[in-house]
Amino acid sequence: MAVKERGIVLFPFLTFHVILCLTLPSYVHSQCSKNPVIFNFGDSNSDTGGLTDGLGFSFGPPNGRTYFHQPSGRLCDGRLIIDFLCESLNTSQLTPYLESLGPNFTNGANFAVSGSSTLPRYSPFNLDVQVLQFLRFRVRSPELIKKGYKDLVSEENFKNALYIIDIGQNDLAGSFTSLSYAQVIEKIPSFITEIKYAIWGIHQHGGKNFWVHNTGPLGCLPQKLATTAKNASDFDEYGCIKSFNDAAKTFNEELQVLCEELRSQMKDATIVYLDMFAIKYDLITNSAKYGFESPLMACCGYGGPPYNYNPNISCGLNGYNVCKEGSQYISWDGVHYTEAANSVFASKILSTNYSIPPTKFDYFCNT
Repeated sequence: MAVKERGIVLFPFLTFHVILCLTLPSYVHSQCSKNPVIFNFGDSNSDTGGLTDGLGFSFGPPNGRTYFHQPSGRLCDGRLIIDFLCESLNTSQLTPYLESLGPNFTNGANFAVSGSSTLPRYSPFNLDVQVLQFLRFRVRSPELIKKGYKDLVSEENFKNALYIIDIGQNDLAGSFTSLSYAQVIEKIPSFITEIKYAIWGIHQHGGKNFWVHNTGPLGCLPQKLATTAKNASDFDEYGCIKSFNDAAKTFNEELQVLCEELRSQMKDATIVYLDMFAIKYDLITNSAKYGFESPLMACCGYGGPPYNYNPNISCGLNGYNVCKEGSQYISWDGVHYTEAANSVFASKILSTNYSIPPTKFDYFCNT
């Protein structure tokens, strides 16, 4: 396949995000006093190979080119936020739950699958199904350990584990394809209810440490910008679609309320609400400060400026173009983020400035 590359002007100095990519694993040291175990539930923002293992669907080149140097089951040129967070604890990347060839679950498992949402229920691999998969894993793992199996999670580690919930973007995006803004807003409580059920279900089986991501600025994704009919009044001052972002903010407000309610009901649990919207919107709207360019343009896609996104020639399909490796792009393929952007997001998560209550990411492996 002939792949065109857009030339970019490289700064004569290392930009902030390049430095971050090089140093994040070394300057963020684990303070864990016990083995860190993480269970992650979500969509493509944190899918480390679930869709590939579950359906045999492969994300081909140029996905994975930056860090893995080959496709890795991630919709990204390299590492995701969850990969950087695991590195901050000096633990390996999470193995997808459905990995059948030599899996290692000693540090947890990843139930996230690309395309997943909270609704409809019982639709592979939506949130309720991910939780049902976890509950089976929760029962079977200690049983198998007693029989001599290795690379699994013990009863004690299930209780001390961190449970990450990172889902909702696909619910909002899917709703906007057929519903008005007002109708989308009306549906949000049903999405929040599914997240509530998920957290309660895990808590009833011993989980007590929860890390809940809100959803990002949907209206800033090149895919939405390129495929949505708009008037000038539809944009905010940074070029993002206001209605999409307003819906995301409403979702996030209701999710934060849920977390507050659950804290009062689950006295033995720690529930951290993470403002991913603020983290991502800050990078997009202040991109130059971080050394990025073209914040609303996909690195990999088709069509050139302003968004380089065409639904008929998406990243990896015949005719696509891709920016130079290590470039200053925030969006990878119009929907997902580059490794460079993910490294910035991870550093902000680890700062504790965007978590409510302010909580170090390694709290769960020190209690």
